[in-house]
Amino acid sequence: MNAKECIRGRRSIRHYKDTPVPHELLEEVIADAAYAPSWKNTQISRYIVVEGREAIDKLAAEYAPFNAKTVSTAPMLIVQTFIKNRSGYERDGSFTTDRGEGWQMYDAGIAAQTLCLSAHDHGLGTVIMGIFHRHELEKYLNIPEDQEIAALIAIGYPDEEPKAPRRKDVETLLSYAD
Repeated sequence: MNAKECIRGRRSIRHYKDTPVPHELLEEVIADAAYAPSWKNTQISRYIVVEGREAIDKLAAEYAPFNAKTVSTAPMLIVQTFIKNRSGYERDGSFTTDRGEGWQMYDAGIAAQTLCLSAHDHGLGTVIMGIFHRHELEKYLNIPEDQEIAALIAIGYPDEEPKAPRRKDVETLLSYAD
């Protein structure tokens, strides 16, 4: 598959087969995600894998009820965290731009999308989820104080083939400054 096919073919998958994801395959996907660009090459994204039906169902019910239906069909859930106070910061702790700490989520987003594209290239499906009880889940998973959860990413072999949603045309998306 070439890059264009990967980008245009990737879908958010919400139904998965029961087939486990081999750890070796997941490690390849994470190795690819490590190539995502980041602020001054800070590479702040980290990944915690939750697997096993009981563990995933508990996490879904208690910490991600809005997405419980999706999470409960995935054989594996990736909790993406990031190292705080690095992206967008100078060494003295001041912000480099007026975006403040917002750049951290930008870098986490790039890493999450890179992970999802790699997963798609390897025959896996993913969906990035942002609605969950972050503070409670951070306590439950014993996330270190210098990290924060950015997203939950369900991953597994797709059990659906959703069609591409309509996309805005280039004329709507693109403008040129004079």
